[in-house]
Amino acid sequence: MKALISVDMEGISGIVHSSETNPERYDYQRGRELMTAEANAVIAGVLDAEPTADVLVADAHGTFRNLLPEQLDRRARLVRGKPRALNMLAGLDEETDAALFVGYHVRAGEGPGVLAHTMNGEILDVRVTGRAPDEEVRGTGRAPGEGVRITTHTPGEDVQVTAPKPGEDSRTTARSLGEIGLNAAMAGHLGVPVVLLSGDDAACAEAAALIPEAVTVPVKEALGMAAAVTLHPEEARDRLRRAAADAVSRRREIPPLSLTGPLDVEVDLASPHTIDLATLVPGVSRTAGARTVAFTAPDYGTAYRLILLLAQLATIRPA
Repeated sequence: MKALISVDMEGISGIVHSSETNPERYDYQRGRELMTAEANAVIAGVLDAEPTADVLVADAHGTFRNLLPEQLDRRARLVRGKPRALNMLAGLDEETDAALFVGYHVRAGEGPGVLAHTMNGEILDVRVTGRAPDEEVRGTGRAPGEGVRITTHTPGEDVQVTAPKPGEDSRTTARSLGEIGLNAAMAGHLGVPVVLLSGDDAACAEAAALIPEAVTVPVKEALGMAAAVTLHPEEARDRLRRAAADAVSRRREIPPLSLTGPLDVEVDLASPHTIDLATLVPGVSRTAGARTVAFTAPDYGTAYRLILLLAQLATIRPA
């Protein structure tokens, strides 16, 4: 059994402020230690359920050099540094049996959520329109091969999955996806279910709306962008270890989140300079809106990589 644990930082218990997540700020070392300890709890849980599992841990925050290698459980292997293929999911492949997201946060514009954002401060929104494959759609009562419309949605809303009328296009306008949805769909593109997610209550709600069967572990209750009621770190780790064991044990009951192509993608960007750069990418065009660029991808893997490229272009400043 192979598991990938993707570990971000904003959703770690005890962390509420950028001073704890930014390498240039005074409290960062403490944030690294909290992050590493939660990663270790999840590693232990996976191995409680599957003692012979191959466990990879992808450092998935900022520089991707946050987890303390010397403090990480020696039974796991660490994926560290950037740039790298699949970004926050580096190490994931078709042979992976389960993905676990630790320390994740809610998307930009949603909340209240601790340190809410999507990739970086320049990505304001990402909208993906796609079709769910026949075998992934539940509760429609339709025959195999019949078109189905699936709409991704914001936390708290009901999932909308409806069969189109004869002759009607099975596509519909998608709702926003943050790092949780974008990464879960990339895992799904490779056939891998996301079986666990931890973070604040808003992040857990976002995950539960997309993947109802997944195990979620809220380690803090968000009060705002930089405030939360948080569990004691040791209590959070105990819960994470138990939840990881349970999630891995139930991995076959949790379907991958899958979006099939072609996919229409719209990305709202904060900087006009980034929009200018984005339109240099073949296939990416500026829409009528001042902030939005759009493209069509043949499959989700292609869409994901283009979204990552746009996020990277957003870090370039005018000369």
